Amino acid sequence: MRSISEYREEFLKYLDTKIEVKEPRNLYEPMRYILQLGGKRLRPVLVLMATEIFDADYRKALDAALAIEIFHNFSLVHDDIMDDAPIRRGKKTVHEKWDINTGILSGDAMLINAYQLFENYEDKIFKELAQLFTRTAMEVCEGQQYDMDFEVREDVQIEDYLKMIEYKTAVLVGASLQMGAIVAGTPRECKEAIYQYGRLLGIAFQLQDDYLDAFGDPETFGKQLGGDIIENKKTFLYLKALEASGKREARQLQHLYSISPAETSGKIEAVKALFESSGAAELTRAEIEKYTQKAFDVLDKIDLQEEKKAPLRKFGESLMERQV
Repeated sequence: MRSISEYREEFLKYLDTKIEVKEPRNLYEPMRYILQLGGKRLRPVLVLMATEIFDADYRKALDAALAIEIFHNFSLVHDDIMDDAPIRRGKKTVHEKWDINTGILSGDAMLINAYQLFENYEDKIFKELAQLFTRTAMEVCEGQQYDMDFEVREDVQIEDYLKMIEYKTAVLVGASLQMGAIVAGTPRECKEAIYQYGRLLGIAFQLQDDYLDAFGDPETFGKQLGGDIIENKKTFLYLKALEASGKREARQLQHLYSISPAETSGKIEAVKALFESSGAAELTRAEIEKYTQKAFDVLDKIDLQEEKKAPLRKFGESLMERQV
């Protein structure tokens, strides 16, 4: 088995050979630009890793891995347009570097290109990959819509939020692993189990991301602390704090989430204090642990030798420790 860094290196070599700029350049240059902005390439790494874990040559899965990475970056291009975001990975977003229409069209072309890559597989594998990809792509779009809806809804429940992060984030992690299993010709039970491992780990990861946004180490988190609080995002922390607080504290929290002061540090500290005093911070840590353990429980039951499971276990542990 290869290391995560070795899979990543092999994938990047393949990416560089496959994404070319041709005419019309204003369609293809933005595609290459966003794909070369960096990122950890976790999803394609998972496709390759799963393929080799199930005893197939990981190189057979390079097109599926590339499809997942192109789709992920397509979603970022369109998300940035919807959020009017100026920066992505320290560089100008596509719509800022070019324009909104170029961003929309290049994003559309990326989605089509992702489907094209599945055509390189024989019929049975092509059909299975395309069916999984179509379902996952729709769920990601649904998750994004839920996220947008929650910005204006006042009746968001914890189960609503968990469904949103499952669709927006976790299903793509599960699909990445399952694609590798499909390419390897794995039995149905293994395909479904490894999908569930990724899905549960993805939920745990997103919950942890919410938690670290408020309580993380600014040196290691990689993003501005308190960003979700500044944007009044109804995260698990916020919803759990509302549920666990008394009426007075709940009203105070709702008020803080209705204002957008120019100076944000006071708001951030006040909200964090309510997260802690209500017990929401501790309850969120417990929820992260619950989903992480659920993922490892699924992994334990997969019909694989332990040495084959070890890379997936190590990946999950490294992901939750932010070391991948």
